[in-house]
Amino acid sequence: MIATEVRELKGFDDQVRKLMRDWKVNGVAVGVVREGEIVHLADYGRRNVDEGLEVTPHTLMPIGSTTKTFTTTAVSLLVDDGIVSWDMPVREYLPSFRLWDTFATERMTPRDMACHRSGLPRHDFMWYGSDAPRGEMFRRLAHLEPTADFRTIWQYQNLMFMMLGYLTEELSGSTWEDFIQHRIFDALGMASSKVSASEAKESPDLSRGYQKKRNAVVEMPLYEGFAAVAPAGSIVSSVADMSQWLILHLNNGKHNDQQFLSEGQVRELHQPHMVIAEGKHPEMPHSSYGLGWFIEPYRGHNMIHHGGNIDGFSSMFALMPQDRIGVVILTNMDGTPLRDILMYEIFDRFIEGKRVPWNARLNADFKEYEAAQSRSKQKSQSDRVRRTRPSHPLEAYAGTYAHPGYGPIRVKHQDGTLVATYNNMQLPMKHYHYDVFDMRLERFNLTFKVTFQIDTRGAVHQLLVPIEPALSERVFTRAADESMTSPEFLRQFAGTYEVMGAVMAIELKGNVLRVSLPGQPVYELEPLKGTEFALKGMAGASIEFKRDDSGNVVEAAVSTMGTVLTAKRKD
Repeated sequence: MIATEVRELKGFDDQVRKLMRDWKVNGVAVGVVREGEIVHLADYGRRNVDEGLEVTPHTLMPIGSTTKTFTTTAVSLLVDDGIVSWDMPVREYLPSFRLWDTFATERMTPRDMACHRSGLPRHDFMWYGSDAPRGEMFRRLAHLEPTADFRTIWQYQNLMFMMLGYLTEELSGSTWEDFIQHRIFDALGMASSKVSASEAKESPDLSRGYQKKRNAVVEMPLYEGFAAVAPAGSIVSSVADMSQWLILHLNNGKHNDQQFLSEGQVRELHQPHMVIAEGKHPEMPHSSYGLGWFIEPYRGHNMIHHGGNIDGFSSMFALMPQDRIGVVILTNMDGTPLRDILMYEIFDRFIEGKRVPWNARLNADFKEYEAAQSRSKQKSQSDRVRRTRPSHPLEAYAGTYAHPGYGPIRVKHQDGTLVATYNNMQLPMKHYHYDVFDMRLERFNLTFKVTFQIDTRGAVHQLLVPIEPALSERVFTRAADESMTSPEFLRQFAGTYEVMGAVMAIELKGNVLRVSLPGQPVYELEPLKGTEFALKGMAGASIEFKRDDSGNVVEAAVSTMGTVLTAKRKD
């Protein structure tokens, strides 16, 4: 512990320890900066319970979404360098940038991304756990549905911060990770900080993360799966290093009397750009968002902050610029409100106002959340239709189901049950009723009710998953066996066929068959089963290729509009 005698913090250490017991938090680190100096750097509890290792000022903990303050600072450095503008459409820099909304595609700027006004909801399960590279995630954005018009409302969006990181890479010629390391960590002397948990995991100072599970505190595996979305939340740091980050922002971008970031860019980061909502509590009557920062008045004082939550850890980074006070709080407990309670407690002490009972308030909120979870489980049980069965044997549901934005879900039949795999996560499935199954994500105590859909042929065709709470279920369509998409397999069907005196041409483009008839649009053929293909975009239409006794393709049965026509091969 490193601390000076600070009148305002008298009795604070004892208060922290009591709150840690109340919220069952194993380890906490706190830094307080005033007038550009660290006045309190304290550690409490253990970073590793099993080995009895204590938290120190240099203990590393993932900071989650507090990473966003680094990503927007990285963009600001490029603005100062004259390389990018906050208000230039992203397509001027990245011509292949595409969103679902064509207007947002054309007009989206880095500023829009940084203040969460893209129109997109979170879509977090699209990236969580995925090892897809940043470029692939970039391409998938075009398939993610918005819930609001561009620039109309504030919606927190991690993928837009991935985009800011991707933009930084394309314009700087450096990876986002290298840019953060060299332009920020090295320049500011943040020697302990790492750009990812994967880099930090070998450090002896890395804390273990914990979560509450069935009224017990258990260790939670370190999350190393950020990959593409690292610019939204992957940084791992210590309270000592993060206190230097506080000093930079409180000093209007100066580091050791040198202007590291221009004052103009600091103002851009810290000023409101998007209204969020009215406040829940009278101390904070309204809230807004800057560029990677939440901005709220707290009891008449301007408060700028950003918290972070990632598996097993919760953090808070906050400052009152006019009062020249800053606070950083790191904890090794998943989703704990202790980080907020301590932030408000410290600010209350320094602005010398009446202390607000934040612990009691947030405890009441937490109990209501637990009660809501209990009511949800009861409702699930009462809604279930008893004594129903799936429409097909369980093995018929096994297969790969794909969504162009979310990627594939693979369902396996093993040991008499179904198990889904999505983004490297195992999701056991249990029959609920009819063709509805409970799909369980144990890591977060979440259950999704997913529905298998049957097509007109009686085959299991789609999987509907409520994977984005702000939208209806996302449709994952069953993919054909991979062997049906190989050019070697498809090549045998290419050629010309005669049907009712007209020539039907089947051609192979890459690994896709296409069919054309005179006077008709060209249709892609989607593999179904065996040698049968559906005509994409034409409901109920299909072509099944037939072989002779020698295995040669000699004809095709064309099913459409209530007819089955025979097309004889000509070549």
